[in-house]
Amino acid sequence: MYSIPLQGLVQYFNLVEECLTMIQSHQQRRNFTYDWIVRTRVDGYWNAPLTPENFIPGKYVVPTGSSYGGLNDRFGIGDFNTSIAALSRLSLIPELDSAGFSQLNSESALKAQLITRKVQYARKRLPFCIVSERKYVFPPSRLGVPVAALASPGPLSGAKCRPCTPVCQGPCVADVMLPLFTEWGWTYWRNGTIELCDAHREWEKGWEKIFDGVVGEKLAAERRRVKDLKFEECVGDFGKMKRRASSWESPPVEEICRLGLGMTQM
Repeated sequence: MYSIPLQGLVQYFNLVEECLTMIQSHQQRRNFTYDWIVRTRVDGYWNAPLTPENFIPGKYVVPTGSSYGGLNDRFGIGDFNTSIAALSRLSLIPELDSAGFSQLNSESALKAQLITRKVQYARKRLPFCIVSERKYVFPPSRLGVPVAALASPGPLSGAKCRPCTPVCQGPCVADVMLPLFTEWGWTYWRNGTIELCDAHREWEKGWEKIFDGVVGEKLAAERRRVKDLKFEECVGDFGKMKRRASSWESPPVEEICRLGLGMTQM
């Protein structure tokens, strides 16, 4: 029922549903139930807080834009019951198939899950973007992907972004966005909310200065700390995380740090 690449999609669904498994296991051990579950990504940059009006009982909240024929699946907020429907990405496949859904991508599958389980959803403009190292043709073709500058006023609602010197602002943005395939549901771009990068190459030289100027001193200091991180410090940081976690499953932290820091040998 799912369009290719099937293997990668199933692996992704399995990872998401494992989050639900861990949540339920933790609730059972501690004898409580979460009021709210917020599902996010580690590659998201938020330029403003998540406000209380985005927590709507009985509805699953997703970002506007980047919907690809379904619902934006780069972020989600729900109470416990709505989150079960949203996060059961693998186990609901037979149910979706029986309901007649076919040829689904991740976004359209999420929408089908909520419809099948009779869960209402709401689309909200949210102040975050997905920081991406991927290269994208500029200007994008009809089915291409626009990449927003990290400094764009937004809210970008999970659009792809990178720290860049914008090559397209003002009226130029309309020239790029209007020819794009509208059914993909691109993030709202009018009224100067988006500035565009030329993302067909690697991040530009000096991106660090651009990043630091956008995110503020606290996050800029953290970027500098990570850039200069030593192996022993990396292992120590993971040790602190493990001590705070109620459940931890991962490869040896030494292996994670070695690969993450680009070390060919210890």
